[in-house]
Amino acid sequence: MLMARGFFNEWSMEVFDKVIQTQNAILNLRKKGKKIGFVPTMGALHEGHLQLVKQSLAGNDITVVSIFVNPIQFNNPQDLEKYPRTLEDDLEKLQQTGCDIVFTPTEKEMYPEGKPTEIIYDFGQLERVMEGKHRPGHFNGVAIVVKRLFEITLPHNAYFGEKDFQQLKIIQALVAQEQMDINIVPCPIVREPSGLAMSSRNERLSADERQKAAIISKLLQEIKDNYKKYSPKEWGQRFIQKINAVSPFKAEYLTFADANTLQPVNDWNDAEQVRAFASVYCNDVRLIDNMEIK
Repeated sequence: MLMARGFFNEWSMEVFDKVIQTQNAILNLRKKGKKIGFVPTMGALHEGHLQLVKQSLAGNDITVVSIFVNPIQFNNPQDLEKYPRTLEDDLEKLQQTGCDIVFTPTEKEMYPEGKPTEIIYDFGQLERVMEGKHRPGHFNGVAIVVKRLFEITLPHNAYFGEKDFQQLKIIQALVAQEQMDINIVPCPIVREPSGLAMSSRNERLSADERQKAAIISKLLQEIKDNYKKYSPKEWGQRFIQKINAVSPFKAEYLTFADANTLQPVNDWNDAEQVRAFASVYCNDVRLIDNMEIK
């Protein structure tokens, strides 16, 4: 069994699949005054995830990463089934970064009494737009698993990528609602050389589709550079038209929203900080991206 860097031996890593093992190890470290950083993932790790891990390593004494494909946040059973699972490769990548502890539970370990469908959160308007509107129940499933992971890993700091910007806002609201003493650290989107936002789902694209998918970020950048030229509604129409002209892509939505409240913006003067949020299908692979516009 591998041992944790700074815990037993230098530059090695501990892998746990049981809640009690993980909690005990982290409690011992906290008692020694160690600052804990946490990165929750669903595996299929790419450079975007590894940047979160590196940020945690730089800001904490101990970095914990979880790998768990959470079934209750998938509203599409096929998406859950097709989600890439690459545990061996993931562990190798984490070992190379200098990660300390990896938590790799089974579904039964995370939800010993079955899926906790009785827990219902209310995040108000934050969850009723964009991803919340198009994926009913998704954020409730995210909130349930993240709260459980926080209780297991007991972090001082937790790291979330801005690619899932709405999720980041939901997690910040969760921590406030539950009065958890955890600092949520937002991390910038990491992009492929083409501009495509890094995502585990990119692995399901062919090489040609992956190259073509760069149109999403290119169009968002075009809007950012020229946003005053058209209204949000007109930009939305242009975006959808241009995406749908590239086979096999189909735009699900482009929304301009207040970066703080996530409420839709119909005029550029409606909010001081505006972000564009996009969802695009490539056949059955759903790609999301967002960009600060002003």
